[in-house]
Amino acid sequence: MTFNEYPDQEMMMIDLANRLAGELTQALEHQERALLAVPGGTTPGPIFDVLCAADLDWARVDVMLTDERWVREDHERSNTRLLHARLLVNHAAKARYLPMYLPGKTPEDRLAELETNIVAQLPIDVLLLGMGADMHTASIFPEADKLDEALDPHAPILMPMRAPGAPEPRVTLTARVLDGALRKHVVITGQEKREALERARHLPVREAPIGSVLTGADVHWAV
Repeated sequence: MTFNEYPDQEMMMIDLANRLAGELTQALEHQERALLAVPGGTTPGPIFDVLCAADLDWARVDVMLTDERWVREDHERSNTRLLHARLLVNHAAKARYLPMYLPGKTPEDRLAELETNIVAQLPIDVLLLGMGADMHTASIFPEADKLDEALDPHAPILMPMRAPGAPEPRVTLTARVLDGALRKHVVITGQEKREALERARHLPVREAPIGSVLTGADVHWAV
């Protein structure tokens, strides 16, 4: 793990967006398409605002979420909605989006179809992750119902997840898929999350799922 500290969040978001764009460009120099996986939530929004304007061959980039809440795409809690509003615009509007939600009562109803859209594009070329104060990443929560399955080295690509405090079911990339990304970045802000990250480095991954992806990752932090 490499730890990168920035003087402020704005500088971090700009620098990280530029790094992601550079890594996508490098990937496209050696292969026909590149896969970018990103989180939802509030933290990555400013990164998306910069990244979407990057001058690269977005028509050859596949974009997907690391996890999604099982809600309609127009729902206020939908990560897909955020992605369409802040990343898949400007130059990045040419990218191909790989959905993490399809209409259905539960994730289990559509999981096989979602995996079919993703499997041929793996491994992830460039991965951006966040981390919660409880040390979860994507939707791999410490007390989730399928935590052990999501952390298993032989896990499928996707896992439906339900966790205490999460209002709706989720679908998430499993730890092996996340950790198998060729370039891994974790972005966190604030002292609480920095302290949580330090704790995570010394805890079992069942207690701190972020630990499953830290080897070889670049961690980016600003207060």
